[in-house]
Amino acid sequence: MKKALITGVTGQDGSYLAEFLLSKGYEVHGIIRRASTFNTGRVDHIYVDPHKAGAAFFLHYGDLADSGQVDNLIYNIAPDEIYHLGAQSHVRVSFDIPEYTGEITGLGTTRILEAVRRSGVKARFYQASSSELYGNTPPPQNEKTPFEPRSPYAAAKLYSYWMTANYREAYGIHASNGILFNHESPRRGETFVTRKITMALARILAGKQDDLFLGNLKSRRDWGFAPEYVEAMWLMMQQDDPADYVIATGEAHSVEEFLQEAFRYAGLDPGRHVKIDSRYFRPTEVDVLIGDAGRAREVLGWQPRVSFKELVRIMVDADMEAVGLEPVGEGKRILKGKGMDWMGRP
Repeated sequence: MKKALITGVTGQDGSYLAEFLLSKGYEVHGIIRRASTFNTGRVDHIYVDPHKAGAAFFLHYGDLADSGQVDNLIYNIAPDEIYHLGAQSHVRVSFDIPEYTGEITGLGTTRILEAVRRSGVKARFYQASSSELYGNTPPPQNEKTPFEPRSPYAAAKLYSYWMTANYREAYGIHASNGILFNHESPRRGETFVTRKITMALARILAGKQDDLFLGNLKSRRDWGFAPEYVEAMWLMMQQDDPADYVIATGEAHSVEEFLQEAFRYAGLDPGRHVKIDSRYFRPTEVDVLIGDAGRAREVLGWQPRVSFKELVRIMVDADMEAVGLEPVGEGKRILKGKGMDWMGRP
């Protein structure tokens, strides 16, 4: 039985990845931060009391700012694969807390790589890089496109990207960067624009909210479906040689298109409810991100299956159900037709 360690296991990607690895027969370990409130909602359904026979999912307290605990976990667990997804991952918030973003999103990666190097554990390492690395370089962006970070978050991710490449080259660690473009799901955090839209829409329909406040509607992003993207992470770790891969759909849509598609699907006019608030604009914007995932298609055999419209409908239906409404229904049918359950699990 292979063992995997996931940082950020309680996030969108971490929870889907944990499910995916368990379905592959892995023993899965996740790092969580201690909090006074429950923060494991995305993984509660796969948690089994570790005292029970056959338990294969284990949670450990830790923090990416604590190198001692990171060292202990990696040494004691001795994972075969490490998936480093943990970060301060909100781009707009990174402008408000740039030092913390650098400490966790940047230096956190070095702490894990150093723990692998010093412990001698022969673990393969996956670094969750981001399309935000590209900034405003002309699309489409691939593995050879120059980086131009335009936020503290992107700058911290750039540091992590190059540290991953450096440890790969200097110490022979099987370390790969997954440059994932935007990927969404019903588990996306509610402060991210896609989920903010679909949750507000559901609450408006339920009479629990009147207005939705947004920032720049013209930004265009390459949006995919998160459960498919975590499969790409796993595929990278199965390759004989480590490498860096762009994971994307190859098409872009504006925030306004996402908004219009969501409201149209639910039968509402966004003009009656949507207002622009300047506080949600970034000090430096990234206008267009479109990924070229040719290498991933050729080497990993990976390609996206859920379209933009299907993604929007999945998310709208999920949030309608979450607030107690009967969903429109197409989202469920889409997932069922692709062999997934309501939350996108295989």
